[in-house]
Amino acid sequence: MRTSTLLLWLMTILAALFTTVPTLAAQCDGPAIPATGETWQGWGNGYGNNRHVADGLGSADLPTMQLKWAFGFPGVSSVVGNPVVHGNVIYIGVDSGEMYALDIDSACVYWTFKADAGVRTAPALAQVTGNTLLFFGDRNANVYAVSATTGALVWKTEVDSHPAAILTGSPQFVQLDGVDNPARLIVPVSSSEEGVAAVPTYNCCSFRGSVVSLDAMNGSKLWQTFTIQSPVAPTSDNTQGPSGGAIWSAPTIDPGNKRLFVTTGDAYSAPAAFGTDAVMGLDLVEGRILWINQGTSGDIWTVACMRPNAAEDCGPDQDYGSPAMLASVNGGDFLVAGQKSGWVRAFSLAGGTMLWRTALVENTTEFGGKIIWGGAHDGNNAYFGLGSGGIAALRLSDGNKQWFTPLAATAGRERNLGHDGPLTVSSDIVISGGWDGILRILDSNDGKVLWQYDTATAFATVNGIDAKGGSMGAAGPVVVGKRLLVPSGYVGVKGGIAGNALLLFSP
Repeated sequence: MRTSTLLLWLMTILAALFTTVPTLAAQCDGPAIPATGETWQGWGNGYGNNRHVADGLGSADLPTMQLKWAFGFPGVSSVVGNPVVHGNVIYIGVDSGEMYALDIDSACVYWTFKADAGVRTAPALAQVTGNTLLFFGDRNANVYAVSATTGALVWKTEVDSHPAAILTGSPQFVQLDGVDNPARLIVPVSSSEEGVAAVPTYNCCSFRGSVVSLDAMNGSKLWQTFTIQSPVAPTSDNTQGPSGGAIWSAPTIDPGNKRLFVTTGDAYSAPAAFGTDAVMGLDLVEGRILWINQGTSGDIWTVACMRPNAAEDCGPDQDYGSPAMLASVNGGDFLVAGQKSGWVRAFSLAGGTMLWRTALVENTTEFGGKIIWGGAHDGNNAYFGLGSGGIAALRLSDGNKQWFTPLAATAGRERNLGHDGPLTVSSDIVISGGWDGILRILDSNDGKVLWQYDTATAFATVNGIDAKGGSMGAAGPVVVGKRLLVPSGYVGVKGGIAGNALLLFSP
């Protein structure tokens, strides 16, 4: 046996030994009844999408951090759904269409629900007329309400009939006072047409992104507002527009002022509408557009732009792919949003006026991919990972850079560079899953790497399913108390390391 082969064999054996979990998960006894206790709500842990836990896991806990269990998802190569936690129950959807309810201590399975298509949205949980319901969407643009206790279907609604419409951004539940249909679900709509447009004979393009409000009691549509207001019309042979403006991420809600905010993607065909690559403010009750602030104009991009004979006017693909975050400094409320161009901007809530902006890369005009899945903030600093590698901290009050930590990919995985997955900030630490499969925890004060763990390995799972971790992208780390949940494995458009694991760490 060659030396390199022997070393690889020994490393594999050692990895298996050190990631073994002794007990097998089973069906839980009884229904899933979330106990009171720590929660992680929706994609961003609340209406503000700040991905912040004030008194959770911290630097003092890291010396004794260890893997408690690993759970394997059958039939998937990417873990795309962000988990939510309510007390003792974890809810997570996966690309095979299953929604799982798991016990946080043992990872036993309370129930599974099979959607019509893959589930990438983090679910929202709420009490509606005395029932605890779980809301989520699938890649067929269906929204589901199921019993959070049993997984039984309560209602299902298709929110957009366009054949390429999909749901990737997580819904938000809100209870409004003084209006008809007070229990509402706010649903962002995105699209696969950006990829379909690569087919040479395809009549590109007709999808327009939108945000939809549903009655949470029965799924009926209350309003739908398109990010592009002009109707689609033919522009030349086999071409139509305007199109695009998909909303890829969760809405941000300001319930006290009955406002919501969304971020939009690029245009798919000319003319590139003002509602593309933008941050938008809307009225929460009626869906009226209040303001639009565009980050990049004229950005027309589809997968056809990757062909050798691509059109010369292909844009830089500079979507806002992640939600805006609500922030407050000295009593003043505002939004902070990172764009794929590498710009981070702050906006006023009422009119969308830009308050400050900071570039995290030297070249903000080239092809996007710098800030993709989103940042986090702790009330003092905002933290963003870069697809080009590294994590930066910006002071919320003025956008001044506090620190930047360059992070190279681990040896042997140099092509898997980047920290473009969602960040999480807890107590005094910033948590990031790398494209190279390394989970890294940094000091929020100076950016020093305090702890790391290689998730791109095989795991003995509590449910007996063969599983391994990989790149981390669409789904980010979740903190509840002293527990850290990490979905691992994401292929994406960059060809990341496949995986199908959900990992739980704690001191």
